[in-house]
Amino acid sequence: MPDVFSSVRVSRSPQFWKRLLGFLGPGFLISVGYMDPGNWATDIAAGSRYGYTLLFVIMLSNLMAILLQSLAIKLGVATEQDLAQACRAHYSRPVNFVLWVFAEIGIAACDLAEVIGSAIALQLLFHIPLMAGVLITSLDVLIILLLQHRGFRYLEALVIVLIGTIAALFGVEIALSRPEWAPIFHNLLVPSRGLVTNPEMLYIGISILGATVMPHNLYLHSSLVQTRDYSRTIAGKKEAIRFANIDSATALTMALFVNAAILVVAAAVFYRSGRFEVAEIEDAYRLLSPMLGVTGASAIFAIALLASGQNSTLTGTLAGQVVMEGFLNIRLPQWLRRLVTRLTAIIPTLIVVAIYGEHGTARLLILSQVILSMQLSFAVFPLVAFTSNREKMGEFVSAGWIRMLGWTVALVIAGLNAWLLVQIFRGRS
Repeated sequence: MPDVFSSVRVSRSPQFWKRLLGFLGPGFLISVGYMDPGNWATDIAAGSRYGYTLLFVIMLSNLMAILLQSLAIKLGVATEQDLAQACRAHYSRPVNFVLWVFAEIGIAACDLAEVIGSAIALQLLFHIPLMAGVLITSLDVLIILLLQHRGFRYLEALVIVLIGTIAALFGVEIALSRPEWAPIFHNLLVPSRGLVTNPEMLYIGISILGATVMPHNLYLHSSLVQTRDYSRTIAGKKEAIRFANIDSATALTMALFVNAAILVVAAAVFYRSGRFEVAEIEDAYRLLSPMLGVTGASAIFAIALLASGQNSTLTGTLAGQVVMEGFLNIRLPQWLRRLVTRLTAIIPTLIVVAIYGEHGTARLLILSQVILSMQLSFAVFPLVAFTSNREKMGEFVSAGWIRMLGWTVALVIAGLNAWLLVQIFRGRS
């Protein structure tokens, strides 16, 4: 994003914390994609159907996310190109076109989850019809234009406040639901055999992976790290990478808490009481207060959902801009770029909502996350390849063990998606 390149000043103070403070922000913008309404749908379905069993998938997905976002940071800082620009510079025009189409499909799937989630929250809180809620949510582009005009830090501050709100509200929900802590910690660390033997559990597990490790976040993060006005020397870039990784790991740890909290609340409230069929966000909202015996529990849930959805649509719009500019090298006025990228993502959402209406939103949300997971390899493989290329990265090339870990993660993601497709075509899920 050339309009915000190197626009955020960072401290040159000898004090570590003052220098770190200037780099905090991009990781939190990225982390909202890891706790968006698509995560809510998959986590609620996983918790109500399988209890705490799929917490391991959330933990594993988060560790994958930390690794992949770290590679995105390194690519952006070392080469001063985002992932889309690096693809355009390296691959042929036909390959780039295919990668761009897949990236746009991923953003559309992500936006479907985010916008529907926000619209559902508006419907639950204020009884606004779903289609009207979608249109209201699409106006987030105006918020971006307003805040970025004042400075990129204002946008980051808004996102961080909304993340804090979500975390605090779910802290309250966990306290109210009184979960069992021993199985929680066990399932965070130990995988279930059912992930291999149960196609339905695998489907939910892969949808969690798709909801957690999002392809458009890799494009966006490699661009956002370049907003800092750090010294473009070897030493300056090394420091920028170190501080950006601290920012990213901190923000993604908070996202891990939120994702785990959603699943834990669903397991503690619905699975424990035998309500295995709860998968719709609306059903969770309707049942929380009566089942917990606390009047405000459902309202807390809906407010957190609204904060999550609005946060995610803000960053989704930015990701659309990075992908379109990077792959197509389009140069348009700032307001027009934002409007085009927003319409590209919002129109498929409007069509889907018009067809399906208020029914089947859970299936749509979970399906959107599976689509995201299937698009993920088309961003992960180029990212790992670029950061493993000494000619491109110079002395910032990934170490051998990082390269091995990166390729392993890429192959695991591709393998899980291939296995899921086999199960679907066999008619077993």
